[in-house]
Amino acid sequence: MSDVAEITLDRATIAAVDSRDLLTDVLALPEHLRDALWKVESAQLRSQESPGGLVVAGMGGSAIGGALARAALGDQASRPVLSTRGYGLPAWTTPDTTVLCASYSGETEETLACYEAAGALGARRVVVSTGGRLGEMARADGVPVIPVAGGLHPRSAVAYMTVAALEVAALCGAGPRMGSEIDVAAEHLEQLVEEWGPEGAEDGEAKRLARALHGTIPQIAGAGATAPVAYRWKTQINENAKVPAFAGELPELDHNELVGWVGADGLGRFAAVFLDDADTHPRVKARIEMTRDMVAGGATGTYVAQSRGRTTIERLLSLVLLGDLVSLYLAVLGGTDPGPVEVIERIKEVLGAGGHARGVAGHPPGAAQSP
Repeated sequence: MSDVAEITLDRATIAAVDSRDLLTDVLALPEHLRDALWKVESAQLRSQESPGGLVVAGMGGSAIGGALARAALGDQASRPVLSTRGYGLPAWTTPDTTVLCASYSGETEETLACYEAAGALGARRVVVSTGGRLGEMARADGVPVIPVAGGLHPRSAVAYMTVAALEVAALCGAGPRMGSEIDVAAEHLEQLVEEWGPEGAEDGEAKRLARALHGTIPQIAGAGATAPVAYRWKTQINENAKVPAFAGELPELDHNELVGWVGADGLGRFAAVFLDDADTHPRVKARIEMTRDMVAGGATGTYVAQSRGRTTIERLLSLVLLGDLVSLYLAVLGGTDPGPVEVIERIKEVLGAGGHARGVAGHPPGAAQSP
């Protein structure tokens, strides 16, 4: 697979590499959004004002929903909506805070610890999960559980985690309901699936960008609302294509990372991707163009990906879909199966075998743990 220009990124070519059919999950993003709305409704959650706002506790693919929800709410957020990735909650968490514990498997030890910490504080808790120990604990404690479709990789449940965070934010008074906007976004994404998916043109944006990034270490830059999407691109490239990738945020990276590009030439093949949006601050838009020019000397190529859509959530999810497809196409171009993530499973096994998980929310050593 040395000459990527000759590789046709159609279903047959992808299927030859994608042993677990991750492509189907990526293309199902519109369907997942609609199903997520139904699943939140099925949980029959009650409205409960939370002056302290919402904290979304999760790791990996289960955590990104909180960050994307905050970005989608934008200036419509009336209370804090923050994510925490780790074993503890923010120090300012109080009983007036709602804590959404997000774990696809229900076995993530960090999220289990946050669940217990929220309970000890007397904070309102909600769980979004397929089940596992987290689901068992929640049901035993009378904590509502938002179900998630099973059989997915945790990173493929991005729609479920994002919708759950948005709906819980609305129920705790941190933002407005966005059900209709999510429905419209699903319709919009269906059109983009046709354009960017395997049946789309070989010179379509997703395939073209994947070919350009093949063999490089991508540096993804977002700004404001697109910052969490840039992080999503980074993690998807990490997990699907199995290559290093990094994410930064403008304008901050112009005060530090920009200087690092001066010494990039000769160290490796680096590429820069900037995620732009219609609502990006005009000064940041100017920075994108200036920064792109300034890093060009140390990069194999620089690229701008523009969001598509009318509403904020449409545009953000368009970039999520684009990044997911780019990462999958990168895997195929590199002859890498995008599904398995053995090193993640290995570190969990080592932690479990070493007893490090003992005592974390009653989590027994050696038990399966994943986002």
